[in-house]
Amino acid sequence: MSAQVLILGGSGRIGSSVAADLLTFTQAKIVIAGRNPILGKKVCDHLGERGQFLPLDLGDHDGLTQAISQADLVIHCAGPFHYRDTQVLETCIHHGVSYVDVSDHPSFTRKAMNCTAAAAAAGVTAIVNTGIFPGISNSMVRQDVEQLDEAETIHLSYAVAGSGGAGVTVMRTTFLGLQKPFSAWIDGAWKTVKPYSDRETIEFPQPYGRTGVYWFDMPETFTLSSTFPVKTVITKFGTIPDFYNHLTWSVARWWHPWLLKQPFVIEFLSQVSHFMTDVTDSFSGIGVAIRSEVIGMKDGKATQVCSTLTHPNTAIAAGYGTGSIAELILSGQLDKPGVWVVEQALPTNLFTQTLQQRGIQIEQSIQTLPHATINS
Repeated sequence: MSAQVLILGGSGRIGSSVAADLLTFTQAKIVIAGRNPILGKKVCDHLGERGQFLPLDLGDHDGLTQAISQADLVIHCAGPFHYRDTQVLETCIHHGVSYVDVSDHPSFTRKAMNCTAAAAAAGVTAIVNTGIFPGISNSMVRQDVEQLDEAETIHLSYAVAGSGGAGVTVMRTTFLGLQKPFSAWIDGAWKTVKPYSDRETIEFPQPYGRTGVYWFDMPETFTLSSTFPVKTVITKFGTIPDFYNHLTWSVARWWHPWLLKQPFVIEFLSQVSHFMTDVTDSFSGIGVAIRSEVIGMKDGKATQVCSTLTHPNTAIAAGYGTGSIAELILSGQLDKPGVWVVEQALPTNLFTQTLQQRGIQIEQSIQTLPHATINS
């Protein structure tokens, strides 16, 4: 019998992209769960006989429990995850159901990791942070680290064009990330960093080119430093066109912190930004660019390993990241009881295999550096 996959938030841009990936690369029956029947049924129309819509609110504990108990795999796409609890994950563990999510905020990741022992005892494989960034980006770092004898510094840079095709959710995530300073692993110690500070100009592959990126609070900040014995992890994010960066920087720099903690202010900023990108998407595109740079030692020499990836649609790329993890779990190729982030759970050979199937190419370069670079 075909496996049944429950996608929470499946009618959104990310959730529907995950569903499309599952339709192509698995034989699973797909249940789209959400609060909007119009959007949900629209997604199911594209899935054909393998799709079914389930009206469901995450606050409906009994309905959620019943839906999870009937699934073989649950994919949690109902963000933003800044204030989500681990109810869905805990219910999956209780019923012995595999779990995947597209979470992208450190607070949620930490809460999820606290369920590791329970998931391992129940024999449940749970993978968090599985989209594009975090997600594919984490596996790019792992692939780079594996080229070195010793890794010292990880520098991740992300650029999203316009709305990224992810709707208003990506706007909410951006502005929620400006609310307070966060801790970053720098030179072997945790240091406080202001969000959207320390602009750096990065050369991404065409058609994106040079654009600014800024410090941004991401789960990779602490998951990569706990997975790999490195001294520094830098996570920076920017938007295209560049004037959006300056607008976001001005909000982070000049708006009173109290304002950025008010839900109505976050929603106002998100809706205005979404309206603006509806206009600019036509010329900026909605793609994504990722650059992973790892510096360390190889054969006694300071070495830089750099990987880049681009895709013309951020939401679809996120669907690839999550869909590939789901495919591997459903096929039994990824069976690792516990709660894991992607770089801890996904071997590089499976990562490259699933991305190649989806037509994603990662460009990697390796070069020897002056020895002084390792300590600079």
